[in-house]
Amino acid sequence: MLRRRVAVTALAAVVLASGCASVQMAPEQADTAAKSYAVSPGTANIYVYRNEQMGAAIKMPVVLNGKLVGDTGAKTYLLLQVPPGPHVIVSKTENDSLIAVSAEAGRNYFVWQEVKMGVMSPRSLLHLVDEATGKAGVAECKLAQTLP
Repeated sequence: MLRRRVAVTALAAVVLASGCASVQMAPEQADTAAKSYAVSPGTANIYVYRNEQMGAAIKMPVVLNGKLVGDTGAKTYLLLQVPPGPHVIVSKTENDSLIAVSAEAGRNYFVWQEVKMGVMSPRSLLHLVDEATGKAGVAECKLAQTLP
């Protein structure tokens, strides 16, 4: 009886770990345009990317300056066009991880949403990374739709 419970629990864990969170995806042409890294005049771009498979079954909400802007799933990213100035990004998972970005017009910023092991669900940790690292991470991902 104990072996059966262990087997069922293990099977459930494998199914949950292998599933993928379904997030609303942007059109393919928007993904291609975002990967040109062009910045609109008077704004900055913040790319929040999640290029890992760990925690794939979990959506991770992203909040910008107190407003929900979208969810990431495994191998997805969000493009946030922001005015110059200070901005706070929060990744809401089992924990809330936050990072401040002081944006300058005409620049791209890259925030890696690292997935960590949690107690009941995955945790996250946000990192501001350099341009080369960020572009490589975004290249592995597809653009998720941001909320209006």
